[in-house]
Amino acid sequence: MKIKAALLIFALTGILLSPCVSPSYSTEPSAKEILDKIDKLWRGESSIGTYAMKIKTAHWERKLQIKNWTKGLDYTLIRIEYPKKEKGVATLKVENNLWNYLPKIKRVIKVPSSLMMGSWMGSHFTNDDLVKESTLADDYYNEITFNGERDGQGVYEITLTPKEEAAVVWGKIVMLVRKKDFIPLYQEFFDEQAKPVRKMVLQDVKKMGGRLLPTKLTVVPYDKPGEFTEVIYVEIAFDMEIADSFFSLRNLKQPGG
Repeated sequence: MKIKAALLIFALTGILLSPCVSPSYSTEPSAKEILDKIDKLWRGESSIGTYAMKIKTAHWERKLQIKNWTKGLDYTLIRIEYPKKEKGVATLKVENNLWNYLPKIKRVIKVPSSLMMGSWMGSHFTNDDLVKESTLADDYYNEITFNGERDGQGVYEITLTPKEEAAVVWGKIVMLVRKKDFIPLYQEFFDEQAKPVRKMVLQDVKKMGGRLLPTKLTVVPYDKPGEFTEVIYVEIAFDMEIADSFFSLRNLKQPGG
């Protein structure tokens, strides 16, 4: 069983600004200010969410229902609730440590940092996508490379290149962000040779959990025609009371969460 996308970045993995209020700036925001908001978009101070994941490869297709708990950038617990044969498979992040639990063999596996860019559950998300070990604002140099209209709406294009000390794999990321509310619309990821590797399309922007966010994320790899992984948020709540002790190896193995 592959372990990628920290299973979900994305997701699987924080997200954006205050509910229903578009921020105002006396001057244009910097690229870092925009990225800070995007890094927190799906997380807030804490979050509890349920989402559906569909994985399509050349040889098989599968659907998962997943529950996700986060607290800041240091704590994440992800658990598969459906289908029955994979129920209880879980991923836990505590600070810089990552574990997976496989209930069929009743085994907890420590995931080394070298596998943060590996696939979670055979999806096209990486472990880092889902548990967000890295942050865009801190790990990448960033600049606004386009500021104007595309497809009839104002957007910022932000180009990110990794800092020398950052433990990231992407050689470059290009992101398109909606200007009026800083909603990310599109991301393209490049390897160290500046070759495009995959794209992430963010759609179905709606209010959920008291804030406006994309509720459908689709990752498409360029080297595997016809393949994709799609994540659709079913529900999410932000800034809930969650104790640090909830994110434990003991709780990783508890099917009820």
